[in-house]
Amino acid sequence: MFTAPDISYMAFAPLLMVLLAGAVGVLVEAIIRTPATRRAVQLALTLVALLGALVVSAVQWASLTAAGNVAQTGFFVVDRQALAWFCLLLVFGALGALLFAARTRAGEESFTSLGAATPGSPEEAEARRRGLEVTEVFPLLLFAVGGMMAFVSTTDFLALFVALEVFSLPLYIMVALARRKRLLSHEGALKYFLLGAFSSAIYLFGVALLYGAAASTTYGDVLTAVLASPGDLALFVPGAVLVIVGLLFKLGAVPFHTWSPDAYQAAPTPVTAFMAAATKAAAAAALLRIVFTALYPLEWELSWMIWTVAIVTMVVGTVVALVQTDIKRMLAYSSVAHAGFILVAFAGFSAQALSAVPFYMLTYGLATIGAFAVITQVREKAEDGTVGGEATRLGQWAGLGRRDPMLAGAMALFLLSFAGIPLTAGFIGKFQAFAAAIDGGGWPLVLVAVVASAAAAFFYVRLIVLMFLTDVPEDQQALVEVDYHPYTRVVIWITAAAVLILGVLPAGALSIASDAGVLLTGL
Repeated sequence: MFTAPDISYMAFAPLLMVLLAGAVGVLVEAIIRTPATRRAVQLALTLVALLGALVVSAVQWASLTAAGNVAQTGFFVVDRQALAWFCLLLVFGALGALLFAARTRAGEESFTSLGAATPGSPEEAEARRRGLEVTEVFPLLLFAVGGMMAFVSTTDFLALFVALEVFSLPLYIMVALARRKRLLSHEGALKYFLLGAFSSAIYLFGVALLYGAAASTTYGDVLTAVLASPGDLALFVPGAVLVIVGLLFKLGAVPFHTWSPDAYQAAPTPVTAFMAAATKAAAAAALLRIVFTALYPLEWELSWMIWTVAIVTMVVGTVVALVQTDIKRMLAYSSVAHAGFILVAFAGFSAQALSAVPFYMLTYGLATIGAFAVITQVREKAEDGTVGGEATRLGQWAGLGRRDPMLAGAMALFLLSFAGIPLTAGFIGKFQAFAAAIDGGGWPLVLVAVVASAAAAFFYVRLIVLMFLTDVPEDQQALVEVDYHPYTRVVIWITAAAVLILGVLPAGALSIASDAGVLLTGL
């Protein structure tokens, strides 16, 4: 006999707002034919949906009288932890939408005019001549954010997989839509897609093993089964390892990171900014919930994996970033190192990680979006005066502090935050993550993280020195131009102000993060 599921649509309100707006955005693509009008409507719809969902999430937070609400029994919960991640993802989505809509002074956007056209084909040239625009990226962004919101609030392994695919597929598409370097963009998207498919298969194999051991895919049932049979973990341990491997791919941890440098470098930079912040946040959130609601009793069996991956990730990310000459690729390997710093918080499965990781991802995500926003403003200039693509070679950033001191100053602030320098948000974020590890007995891992952070400071400071203390060769001065677009500058100033405020006055945000360290279900 079929029993209708008990669903609380009020608890699902932020998620439903985003996904329904994405569906409306698809209809807008079919109804509005003028590219400029369609772009304006899509941007307005996206921002209204994301900011509206943010307001609803804040209201739900304020109205909670306990840990949270069950949105759908056995599948989704909306607790303080989930609402905290909702707010992060919605902020990242709104900032990403502004970057999606930005253009250069010449009116060029970051996305190709016709995604289905072969790079360099007459069809592509005709699409550009006619002024076509791929405004589908806005509903794709909404579907990605909606999938991530489901991803961070689910309590079932199969529902987690569905949410994973909902937000991954739009990202695969958007990575391939770069206006320039189309073949490189396609290559990055293909690598991301293929490795994503492999990681999904690994994850599902792990879920199958857990189902075989627990006869259920619900986190709580798996936890109960593990506690009921502590001496028989033949299926639980390999299943847990494979599930974690699937999530580590999205987190960008070594050796599951190989997609990130190519995808980050090849994707349209606004997509890179959104993907680098939001995808890592969603993966960290899902890993937190699984660890503390399903796999907590396996702490001794899984610690070796967490420690090993964290150390290797920090070392590889830092060392390889040191030798990069492309700034987007350097930040990609920097994100790999930061994945290791995130995993440090999981050492010992300390409950402090439930508040430390969301705060860390807030600080990292804001600095990441701001840094990539700055990259979109520094562009190559041909000898005939036409402005080309982004200037991503490190040498092209020499003297940026003289060209645009405010822009270079914002970039320096983001880099210092990545390095964890005091009075920036990154310092507070790393302190919280390392404190959680020490609370769980992972102080040796913290020592490795501190050394890796000190080494990583070199490639951040190197770029700052280039911007402010390096003279530009006379024959190179006219080959780089600083662009300007109000949307991009708004994103830069918002993220820069947030990074500074969270570094100087973090008490309010830390208090909210502490309140978010509560799960509705678990030990």
